[in-house]
Amino acid sequence: MTHIPTYIFNHEIRALNISKIRQFDDHVSAFEPLIRLTLGQPDFPTPQHVKDAAKEAIDSDFSFYTSTAGDIKLREAASKFVEIKYNLKYDPQTEVIATVGATEALATSLFTILNPGDYVLIPSPFFSLYDSLVRMSQATPIYIDTSETDFLITSDTIDKAIQNLDKIPKAIILNYPNNPTGVTWTKDDVISLAQTLSTYPDMLVISDEIYSELVYDQIHVSLGEYLRSQTIVINGLSKSHAMTGWRLGLIFAPESLTTELLKTHQALVTSASSITQYAGIEALTHGINDALPMKQAYKKRRNTVTQALRELNLTFTEPKGAFYVFASLPKDLPMTSYDFCYEFAKHFKVAMIPGDAFGDAGEGYFRISYASSLKDIEIAMDRLAQYVTDLREQ
Repeated sequence: MTHIPTYIFNHEIRALNISKIRQFDDHVSAFEPLIRLTLGQPDFPTPQHVKDAAKEAIDSDFSFYTSTAGDIKLREAASKFVEIKYNLKYDPQTEVIATVGATEALATSLFTILNPGDYVLIPSPFFSLYDSLVRMSQATPIYIDTSETDFLITSDTIDKAIQNLDKIPKAIILNYPNNPTGVTWTKDDVISLAQTLSTYPDMLVISDEIYSELVYDQIHVSLGEYLRSQTIVINGLSKSHAMTGWRLGLIFAPESLTTELLKTHQALVTSASSITQYAGIEALTHGINDALPMKQAYKKRRNTVTQALRELNLTFTEPKGAFYVFASLPKDLPMTSYDFCYEFAKHFKVAMIPGDAFGDAGEGYFRISYASSLKDIEIAMDRLAQYVTDLREQ
């Protein structure tokens, strides 16, 4: 094999690693068969009426490029959806962009606004994609440890983080309901954060709200409602409609931002898949409440997991949304989060994600994804109980 010298490559890409979530999931694959409580992958099928719409699109040869921002019918459906659900008002003609998943929406947003040397605030623990995209932009991630505030970023922690810097950050990335912790904010929390962030008018907010339809005991409140001029709202259909593989994300932002975002989006992908967009129209209109039965099932699974953790005296912050629990390792066990999860997978055939996959603030924790069947979760929790008991008796 011909050796390619390292100087050939972009130095930022060379410095990156594949997501530790994916790395760990691949690493423990040697222990199959496994109960996988690892990835954020809904185990529900895409609703039938959405699949039927895609088939109709294929049969009717809806197979050409759409406009760069997306088919106008999709943008109209998306605009109406977020207005009904979250009281957001965005002009479908100029303030909505259909992307190839929320991942591309995030990439488009960060690549558009960041210059080398810019600072970006990232509450930690965090989804590793944020860090990677910031570094690819040659900007500098600034982490805010939230482990002492029940994993919720607060106005005080934002102010303190900024006061310690030599310049105002270009952006802050917020994610709620949160991956990996499942925490989210109340309306009062959102209003308070919006007031604080408005005092930094030159700092943009990337608000990743991909789990907005999976909030259990309250209504999701978008930052876009209270901080419209500074906020780029990211959403999509992966979690709400069990459409991870379809790759349809959405950007909602003021026209002054989308005008520039479109340039990056076009350069990256031209446009999102026409077939997926057609299915998305169906999902956002006739499937406006498709997430409800899934949400009820997730809530039951969450309760099963949290009850098992309480019985083991393992601490965690009660998840209010998404489908993750972020639990602390047993305090009396001198193990890293990686070793804890690796040994569990090896000996008990259950895979979870070690907390260090979500930044330094995640060390000492592990993430359980309950986007799996209730039966598998019940078996996994029984095995976790045996594992922890065995460790404590050693």
